[in-house]
Amino acid sequence: MSQRPPLGDDVAFLSRTAARRTLLAVLGAGVLSTRWPSAEAADPAGLDDPVKKDLAMRLVSSAENSSLDWEAQYAYLEDIGDGRGYTGGIIGFCSGTSDMLALVELYTRRVPDNPLAPYLPALRAVDGTAAHDGLDPDFPADWRTAAKTSAFRRAQRDERDRGYFDPAVARAKRDGLGTLGQFVYYDAMVMHGPGTDALSFGGIRGRARDGTDTPADGGDETAYLHAFLDARVWAMRQEAAHHDVSRVETAQRVFLQQGNLGLDPPLKWRVYGDSYEIG
Repeated sequence: MSQRPPLGDDVAFLSRTAARRTLLAVLGAGVLSTRWPSAEAADPAGLDDPVKKDLAMRLVSSAENSSLDWEAQYAYLEDIGDGRGYTGGIIGFCSGTSDMLALVELYTRRVPDNPLAPYLPALRAVDGTAAHDGLDPDFPADWRTAAKTSAFRRAQRDERDRGYFDPAVARAKRDGLGTLGQFVYYDAMVMHGPGTDALSFGGIRGRARDGTDTPADGGDETAYLHAFLDARVWAMRQEAAHHDVSRVETAQRVFLQQGNLGLDPPLKWRVYGDSYEIG
């Protein structure tokens, strides 16, 4: 998702444009073929970088699936007892929180005759609940069948990006956050959803900003990220299913305390008692 550069970048871009026009006037049209970097091209890619994005998927998978092999999770589906119905796929799409419905709708638009299309009425009916009505007993097996197809795997990646990765990274960049901060936002949006209530991403961000400015507002990046993680821990502890906050405290907080704002390997962390390392 391309983003409009922030105001400071606009000013820098205009300054470079003015300088280029002056140079053209002095040297003549012979320099017209010169290629000038845009403001966006001069910015680091952050979590958009394919290597960093893969790293982010592995970090999330360590918490969601107790594995660094995120690409092995397309077929994953179970009810983990968190009140969200079935949880499945590469980021834990849930039958009770609309994103699993959105995923199957996308898949069905692309491949109308697919194993999950018959479950669309049931997914609409159970949305917002923990119920399995109309899904049992065959939905898990049909999900795994669908996961063998490239179309369903692609739909999972695309819906992940549309609903979580792209908006989280875009919001983090507008807040002036680097790669670690972009991942902190993404992981929070995956777990809590992109809503605005107190326990969703928007509410967590609002709580963090109550007493701490984002870098875009002139604040210190490290101080703001600590405030955001504090707000997220508070939100997690409001729900029994998320009461274990090691996903924050022995993973993301560790990277932040190390000053690793670029989320650069090697990385060592613990989640739910398990140790992980990326060299």
